[in-house]
Amino acid sequence: MPHDGQAMPTAETAAGIVLPDLLRLTAAAVAAVDAVVAKAKTALSEKVTVDGRVSGARIEAEQTAAHGFAWLATYGQALSQMQHWAERLHSEGRFGEMEALIHQIAFGEYLWQVYGGIPMSQTEILRPQDIGLDQDAQLEMMCAEVMALCSGGNTQAARSRLVALMREQTANATFGATGLDEELEMVRDQFRRWSTDKVAPHAHEWHLKDELIPMEVIDEMAEMGVFGLTIPEEFGGLGMPKAAMCVVSEELSRGYIGVGSLGTRSEIAAELILCGGTREQKDKWLPRLASGETLPTAVFTEPNTGSDLGALRTRGVRNDAGDWVLNGNKTWITHAARTHVMTVLARTVPETDDYRGLSMFLAEKTPGTDEAPWQDPGISGGEIEVLGYRGMKEYTVNFDDFIVKGENLLGGDEGQGFKQLMQTFESARIQTAARAIGVAQAALDEALSYAETRKQFGKALIEFPRVSNKLALMAVEIMVARQLTYYSAAEKDNDRRCDVEAGMAKLLGARVAWSSADNGLQIHGGNGFALEYPISRILCDARILNIFEGAAEIQAQVIARRLLG
Repeated sequence: MPHDGQAMPTAETAAGIVLPDLLRLTAAAVAAVDAVVAKAKTALSEKVTVDGRVSGARIEAEQTAAHGFAWLATYGQALSQMQHWAERLHSEGRFGEMEALIHQIAFGEYLWQVYGGIPMSQTEILRPQDIGLDQDAQLEMMCAEVMALCSGGNTQAARSRLVALMREQTANATFGATGLDEELEMVRDQFRRWSTDKVAPHAHEWHLKDELIPMEVIDEMAEMGVFGLTIPEEFGGLGMPKAAMCVVSEELSRGYIGVGSLGTRSEIAAELILCGGTREQKDKWLPRLASGETLPTAVFTEPNTGSDLGALRTRGVRNDAGDWVLNGNKTWITHAARTHVMTVLARTVPETDDYRGLSMFLAEKTPGTDEAPWQDPGISGGEIEVLGYRGMKEYTVNFDDFIVKGENLLGGDEGQGFKQLMQTFESARIQTAARAIGVAQAALDEALSYAETRKQFGKALIEFPRVSNKLALMAVEIMVARQLTYYSAAEKDNDRRCDVEAGMAKLLGARVAWSSADNGLQIHGGNGFALEYPISRILCDARILNIFEGAAEIQAQVIARRLLG
């Protein structure tokens, strides 16, 4: 990186930058990146603003720049949250050698990417000039502190030392202090032990046989309070913060993403009812969801609309009895057959063709079986065979004069469905980011174990620098994604709008899950390509995270629109 000729203001050990220099350097680097993000916003705003307003058409025309800006801003927020994490741990006396190495490697790597190119996908590298930033606009990145981190942060010595410390940890460890309080870490420990005992040993068999997760497992999850984790106590839930949801989702997904995702169905349904339901609907449905007595599924997507929910065509018409009659086709409906209630988005306002005509229903159904998935008149469908994420199965769902009770229109008012759904996206994306962290951690677990036991050319794979480098960067990026996710959860818990923060967490977390799984399989070599090894399943499971709950491109679009607007 070009520099201004100043000497690097740091003392260095063989592996790590010593304190307090490290935290001073990283604080200055956060300010430098923030300045670049601000300049990028100004440069991009000039391209996409028409008559004083951000133009959707101009953003679409400048999509690469807009999405790149979203990624740049995500990096800025991620480094900022890493700095808060490090300072908090340091003040508590918990910022040890492992945490310091993770911190310096994260900054060393991400600062170089900000300057030289951020990978939006495997073939799309976002460079500053793509947003309109020339060399002069990046002068803040040429300060001595940033230079010191770029040259001394992500070094071979630092990565090797980090992996040496990781090898000293017990099995299923979380590498580095997470920064959460003791109560939440006790929750983590409880669910980690349960997932290690009841989920992980069976996950691969469920995947290979394409089986539904056994009801006994779901019943145990209900007893542990998974489905009512964040539902208020007055409605039978545990009333815990979103941070607890993150911890539980991480550890369950670390065992198997299907198990970690079971809670997502209840989280979405409960959030819909809490935000948009009548008092009667809350009293009826929330205790049932919290106890696991009622299993829900989300029925939003249609075959030809994808993420364009405003273009939905499924219709709901009120009949003479005051009930609703649904007709239409839905797709990618997770866990549809075995559930008791569907949150269905349908068009009820005649002569509308956008989001303003949509309404949300709590459509009751009879749970099906493998042999007979559909038990009620007016509903049918078929299974969609998938690469991974198999434990709940994916379905198409067809409504042909399917009856929904009149009392089950969410909130009792038509035309509110899209607004009601938008209120759930923050929690759903935070939870998805946490699932991504769990999947990434599972990949790291498998890769580390294999690298330690597999011998090549007379020594363990982990002794080869390029293998240990992969493991080190997995651990580092997992922590970065984790801190960004915890930050978005804290914003939600404090009743602050966090659609941008949640989107950033999901955007980065999904990429980290995929890269961790891909690198984990690479460490396995040919064995990773064999179905018998769990890393093959983890790779398939990781791939969905960049698609559902808003594809990466949609996520970047939302972030850019909000920040520019």
